Amino acid sequence: MSAVRTHCSLAGGLLPPRFSTGSIKIACVKFPATKKTPLRANLPKPTHLVNTPHSLSMSDSNSSCTDGSYAEIVVVRHGETEWNADGRIQGHLDVELNDAGKQQAVLVADRLSKEPKISAVYSSDLKRALVTAETIAARCGGLEVITDPDLRERNLGDLQGLVFREAVKLSPKAHKAFLSHRTDQDIPGGGESLDHLFQRCTSSLERIGKEHKGERVVVVSHGGVIRSLYQRACPNGKSGGKVLNTSVNIFHLSDEEWTIKSWGDVTHLQQTGYLKSGFGGDKTSG
Repeated sequence: MSAVRTHCSLAGGLLPPRFSTGSIKIACVKFPATKKTPLRANLPKPTHLVNTPHSLSMSDSNSSCTDGSYAEIVVVRHGETEWNADGRIQGHLDVELNDAGKQQAVLVADRLSKEPKISAVYSSDLKRALVTAETIAARCGGLEVITDPDLRERNLGDLQGLVFREAVKLSPKAHKAFLSHRTDQDIPGGGESLDHLFQRCTSSLERIGKEHKGERVVVVSHGGVIRSLYQRACPNGKSGGKVLNTSVNIFHLSDEEWTIKSWGDVTHLQQTGYLKSGFGGDKTSG
């Protein structure tokens, strides 16, 4: 199987990975965990290249998580919504799954039920994530879903409810703030900065990791959150690429390090079709 050398930061002129129907296993840069999650600007810089084999599914790896020194956390983006399909910004607004999203949830649930045992399922409390999580939990032994508001998508303030391509005209100040390169830039209308999103969602995953050492758990969340988790594990990275609906991303969390073991896996959707270019899951996440 061929391998591509890629820097975890996706910097230095190297191309970011493209995510379609396969997945990527990443042995990301390891660095000490802290009791209080720092903002991204204070994270250590990765110092080496890693090999990244393409088209490897999560089931190809040893995912039983028998090592009690770390938790294996399977992070899944919620299924598709009509607002995803329409290019409308969701943020904290509580939009439900559409029919395609419900089908995607069933497919990822069926896939996870055939893999090593899931001990717990956590989710954002927004319906699009919660229904996806409930579908997974029911298929994986009838588990109860534990909700955590810190796993919510970024609050995008005055942009919420707008079609993204129209936002620059309808809410120019919020749109400008959203496109700002400053990670501490809040969005008018009660929206969060990227730093605030990063701090709350990475702190949530750290809590889950400490609670479930030696276990395999599922966390269902949103595109913006998952991109922040990628940056926590790969601190010099600009982006992990587009996070597709119901994509599977595996993190190993120990007291000392975060490691990404698989990224962007949507092999469970290969034969069914899925949202390839719809809104969300990238820098326009919401």
